[in-house]
Amino acid sequence: MARKKTDVSFAELVGVLEGKLRPPLGVVLGSPREAAEIATALTAPERGPIVCYQMDLYQAERLTEELAAQGAEGRVVTAPHLRDLPEPLQTLVYPVPKGGERILKLDMLEQAFHALRPHGTLVVLSPYEKDQFIPAAMKKIYGRVHSPAGGGGAVFWAQRERERPRRRHEITFQVSRGDTPSLRFLSRPGVFSYGRFDDGARALVETAEVGPGDKILDVGCGCGTNGVCVGLRTEPQGRVTFVDSNVRALALAEHNARANGLAEFRVVASSRVEGMPEGDFDVALANPPYYAQLGIAALFIERSAALLRPGGRLYLVTRQPDQVGPLVAESFGPTQVVERRGYIVLSAEKPRRGAPRRDV
Repeated sequence: MARKKTDVSFAELVGVLEGKLRPPLGVVLGSPREAAEIATALTAPERGPIVCYQMDLYQAERLTEELAAQGAEGRVVTAPHLRDLPEPLQTLVYPVPKGGERILKLDMLEQAFHALRPHGTLVVLSPYEKDQFIPAAMKKIYGRVHSPAGGGGAVFWAQRERERPRRRHEITFQVSRGDTPSLRFLSRPGVFSYGRFDDGARALVETAEVGPGDKILDVGCGCGTNGVCVGLRTEPQGRVTFVDSNVRALALAEHNARANGLAEFRVVASSRVEGMPEGDFDVALANPPYYAQLGIAALFIERSAALLRPGGRLYLVTRQPDQVGPLVAESFGPTQVVERRGYIVLSAEKPRRGAPRRDV
């Protein structure tokens, strides 16, 4: 049955739950504009600055800009987990996204319990009227859940009244490597390809050609599968750099690199694929989200071109070769195309110094 989007505004929320919104307050995820609007509605001299939690540096930077534009007194904290906040809060407001990962929503409801002070309150804004999923999930975690009068059936709150063990929403999956031992990867919600090694990543890893001692750059690394699988083929002298804007992804990439015995690696948190020496890498691996705007693919390609040494190779997997291929050709020149597992892997070599530039 189709559900209608709620008409409850953030200003109305403050009025409906005035007695429950006690400082210190925090906002859990939400789009940058949405989180800033909530923080603005909650801002009051007696409440102090609002803590806004994000997992992604890019989103956090945009949220900081939105807070400044709206004049809200907020502090943005970026961390792998909500429970990693510097100190427990008395009230958390979680604007649940429309659609999105159900398991990530459960993870945030669970982690909010451990990010609250005793008797602290979680307020959840649902994008659906007469939501059944959210209150049922909150009841399992908090014991009792309330929907205040005037909430339109889309506002729920619950209190932390008892202790409960932490539940980790995570999945470990295996990646086979023919005659060599399988690799094991830990994944958590909110990170690309939760619980599985998708066919696009497999196609990328199977196509990439590397040699002993190569320096590998895993762009938008997720939980690190691509960098680990390819990096192990460059040992003992090889090195892998994992870069992502999602700090939860980077924590997983570091864990998985260690757990699978990768000898030399480092992780870099960056929203713009920065913070690494240019011209330092032999191979760049990229698996940009095909459902997102081409801007992410363009960023991965542009920064890979800058970070690779002359003669270094880019391998990029996509389902949009007609759109992404010209971007690779513009930065690198001649591009090879390999079709594998229903995906297209584009590969190109960075022009060597003094070599004439040739476009496809």
